[in-house]
Amino acid sequence: MTAPDVLYLDNHLLVVSKPAGLLSQADRTGDMDVLSWGKDYLKRAFDKPGNVFLGLVHRLDRPVSGVMVLARTSKAAARLSDQVRRRTVEKQYLAIVEGAPGDAATWTDWLTKDDETVRVARPGAQGAREAVLRWSRVSEAGELTLVAIRLETGRSHQVRIQFAHRGHPLLGDFRYGSRTELDGRNLALHCARMAVDHPTRGERQAFSAPPPVTWPADLRRAALEWMAA
Repeated sequence: MTAPDVLYLDNHLLVVSKPAGLLSQADRTGDMDVLSWGKDYLKRAFDKPGNVFLGLVHRLDRPVSGVMVLARTSKAAARLSDQVRRRTVEKQYLAIVEGAPGDAATWTDWLTKDDETVRVARPGAQGAREAVLRWSRVSEAGELTLVAIRLETGRSHQVRIQFAHRGHPLLGDFRYGSRTELDGRNLALHCARMAVDHPTRGERQAFSAPPPVTWPADLRRAALEWMAA
């Protein structure tokens, strides 16, 4: 499994680009995960004895790639978690979806989760949580469309189910109805940019990472052009 790329490091933050297929944190599989890898990385980089603190303040699904911000101190973890709760963290995703969903839209749905599968429910249903995202079309290639997404909420599997519910599953997302594989294991969803307020200095910092090379070449090129614009 490919290790994360380090995008930024200081006394309070470790920012990495997570490869698709890597867990955000350990689970029963025992496979490598970002949090454990990060602790080991800091231990080796700074020759630290004993346990190393590293806080996970948000997650990316295993088959998803992109920017992850981790906290090196408990103070940073608390302040970043507060930003997540107040929805001041900016997350911009790129995704490749099947079909042609249109040019742009804002979607609001109510989602429930059952046995690791998320479903769209009626408003007010028991356990349902509001999910809002905005998206716009970036490029097309054949029966695939590259879209840029800004999350207003951060629900589990939100992007995946909101597009699949409208007949446009993400490339490679067999759980939610994709008919075409990406690389056999992962799906075409990438956190391209994330912006937070630095936990001690307060200044706004933005971090970005290019999408995986496994993406279709023409759509990956369009994604890189969109990120550079």
